[in-house]
Amino acid sequence: VATAIRTIADDLQGYDLQAWATTAFLITSTISTPLYGKLSDIYGRRPFYLFAIAVFVVGSVLCGMATSMYELAAFRAVQGIGAGGLMSLALAIIGDIVPPRERSRYQGYFMAVFGASSVLGPVIGGFFAGQGSLLGLDGWRWIFFVNVPLGLMAFAAVFRVLHLPHQRQDHRIDWPGALALITFIVPLLVIAEQGRIWGWTSTRALVCYAIGIVGLALLLLAERAYGDEALLPLRLFGNRSFSIATTGSVVVGAAMFGGLLLLPQYLQIVHGSSATVAGLQMIPLVLGIMIGAMSSGIAISRTGRYRVFPLAGTVLMTAALVSLSFVVGAETSIWALVPFMVLLGVGLGFNFQPAVLAVQNAVPPGEMGVATSSVTFFRQMGATVGTAAFLSVLFTRLPVEIEQSLASAAAGDPRVAEALQSGQLQAGSDLSDTSFIQDLPSFLALPFKTGFSNAIDLVFLIAACAAALGFLVFLFLPQLALSTQSGIQARQAAARQTAGEPTADDAAEQATQAAGAAAPTSTAPPTGRPGDAEPAGRSRG
Repeated sequence: VATAIRTIADDLQGYDLQAWATTAFLITSTISTPLYGKLSDIYGRRPFYLFAIAVFVVGSVLCGMATSMYELAAFRAVQGIGAGGLMSLALAIIGDIVPPRERSRYQGYFMAVFGASSVLGPVIGGFFAGQGSLLGLDGWRWIFFVNVPLGLMAFAAVFRVLHLPHQRQDHRIDWPGALALITFIVPLLVIAEQGRIWGWTSTRALVCYAIGIVGLALLLLAERAYGDEALLPLRLFGNRSFSIATTGSVVVGAAMFGGLLLLPQYLQIVHGSSATVAGLQMIPLVLGIMIGAMSSGIAISRTGRYRVFPLAGTVLMTAALVSLSFVVGAETSIWALVPFMVLLGVGLGFNFQPAVLAVQNAVPPGEMGVATSSVTFFRQMGATVGTAAFLSVLFTRLPVEIEQSLASAAAGDPRVAEALQSGQLQAGSDLSDTSFIQDLPSFLALPFKTGFSNAIDLVFLIAACAAALGFLVFLFLPQLALSTQSGIQARQAAARQTAGEPTADDAAEQATQAAGAAAPTSTAPPTGRPGDAEPAGRSRG
């Protein structure tokens, strides 16, 4: 959608409203993430996963039928409600079925796909946006309609084969906490997306800050009052693994999206690549993410040690971002960037799953959903804040760097000086649309490209500092022994212990319990690669 939003806004005659289509989706997806986690702990994963898929598909259909930017923003909010449960519940479901020792390998596959899709998505979006008409519909509408067959297949598969045993527990629903979370998060997300346009100290920005602070105070009061039944139980922050993993997720999320955001912009503005081509040029980063996510998953499943990977990952990210800040220039070859893109990708891949795995392994089995969604929630908050901060720094420095670059170029090239004096080229050109740079003669375009490269160098260094801070945070992440029980098995064992029933310690009886726990899921025991084993439990219906 990000690639096509300008095309969509032009078609719907709402260019000045385009940011709200992104903001609306971001708000609802971020807020709903912890709600899915908590409610799925109480009522089970399956119904909420089906609900999330269904709402996402409905929202996609509505978005594809939008006739104005106001409608699109509203329908994107609906789509975001579904999107909030897709990732967090998928990871929680893996946690239910697969023991932590094997879980990293499965999450590695999942994160490799996520990393690839986050980069290749713009390529697909650019392709559809570039089609004037496709099967009688505007090309951009297929960005949303393509979700429908995929979503329906996912819904059918989940409905048919995902049957997780769940024992419902009577709990109060923390509605005050949910309302306080909305009051806290919504204004902060709005200012993160709109602050650069409004001004960070404008009246509207100050009102958002004030409402956010009030919302935070109300959230802390509500969570304290609800105790263990809270939406985000404060007790979890007393768990060292949880507190370190969530803090690290915020920091790494900011650094991660710094690289993912800045590289495509550099490729498009300096090298003149289209959004689609820029996405293809990011393939080395995708390969790095896949290598990092899958290799770390396999290594963790074999050794049981996960703490080393976020540490190594943040070191690789820091090294890659610092190197990019020195290498990136107005005339740098794309091939010179490839090694550092791969290095950044491997670092990202190392960081995707250990935080989730550490939290799932450290919290009680009955709170796996809220713990998993919390890591996702804080990572997304870090990405949002980081993106806002990086864009703010970039567009603050950009006019200064371009003015200095033009002055330097004018001193050495009479043609540039003449263009400035004649008014053909202005140092304070409007940078809200940078497409004019590609239309300039090379000697006039070079100062703009140099100024942008200098500005982006600074932002790469700031992102590197965020990654380095992530290393310091993850130094305090404890290395715990990974359990050999899946979430379902752990909950069943806890229930038997509470009921005073004897627990089985011998290997044979544990194997029987494992088979019984796996049977209702229609999922093979986690040995070998997914799909290698025959589905278990079909004889039981």
